[in-house]
Amino acid sequence: MTNPIPPQSASLRGAVDLSGLVNRPAPQAGGDEAVQTVPSFVVAADETSFQGVLELSRTVPVVVGLWSARSQASADFLGVLERLVRERDGRMLLATVETDQNPQLVQAFQVQSVPTAVAVVGGQPVQLFSGAQPEDVIGQVFDQLLQLAAQNGVSGRVRVDGEAEPAAEAAEPVEEPLPPRHQAAYDAIERGDYATAIEEYRRALAENPADHLATAGLAQVGLLHRLAGKSAEAIRSAAASAPGDLDAQLDVADLDLSGGHVEDAFDRLLERFASLPQADKDRVRARLLDYFEVVGSEDPRVVTARRRLTNLLY
Repeated sequence: MTNPIPPQSASLRGAVDLSGLVNRPAPQAGGDEAVQTVPSFVVAADETSFQGVLELSRTVPVVVGLWSARSQASADFLGVLERLVRERDGRMLLATVETDQNPQLVQAFQVQSVPTAVAVVGGQPVQLFSGAQPEDVIGQVFDQLLQLAAQNGVSGRVRVDGEAEPAAEAAEPVEEPLPPRHQAAYDAIERGDYATAIEEYRRALAENPADHLATAGLAQVGLLHRLAGKSAEAIRSAAASAPGDLDAQLDVADLDLSGGHVEDAFDRLLERFASLPQADKDRVRARLLDYFEVVGSEDPRVVTARRRLTNLLY
């Protein structure tokens, strides 16, 4: 199982209000067999047509590339997004939004800079990343997005109008079944039973301490479990009112990571590390190691943060 970053919940109805809660019910989606015909895998969206993007996101995840016509970097950014979306052969779409012409969408997605990539899954927003990123990193993010979408019931396909249906013999091979404890953990996550999923991953590690997928799964479901039932507003308010409260700062770091603000989560904990007593340093180190598993050890942001942590330890 890959390590998708869970979405920060919100409402996109009307494409103007993205200030929802972390905890939400799974969206009603197209399902495994849903196939929808579209004019292209890449669409230009604006404030008038964005409702159509929301509807498409119930069949496949839609990557939203927010760009500016005044920036050559934005045009290059869209070219990379388009190429990687097309490579996924109908399992996701790209909607491009020109920010200067669509201020409501900029406000709705809380865009701080362009270019920025977000996504919509089942009508709900998922923060991805801002600025230019290595192509392989973007590819990993897209693969994680597909995994996340499947966990939320959005696993259909789209095909371009006029293209022939793929031949039956060209269908993708059936995936190998998960090991029993991994499958039990996955099923528990789908039910929202994070405690059971945690226990299954722990048992898998007790049986095989070298099970790296169980290690990553345990870190991911631990993040989900900690955020369950908490609102983003309450988490940020508690941290702002008590900057010296480590529990409150850990909650905000969890929230940042869940929303795709990976570097913010790392920085929040690493900047406080040196001033903490040893017991709290141990807690922060353990939480950061979990984050590294969630994001992926090869991610350049993890490599940088791990180096910073090592320097602080020694």
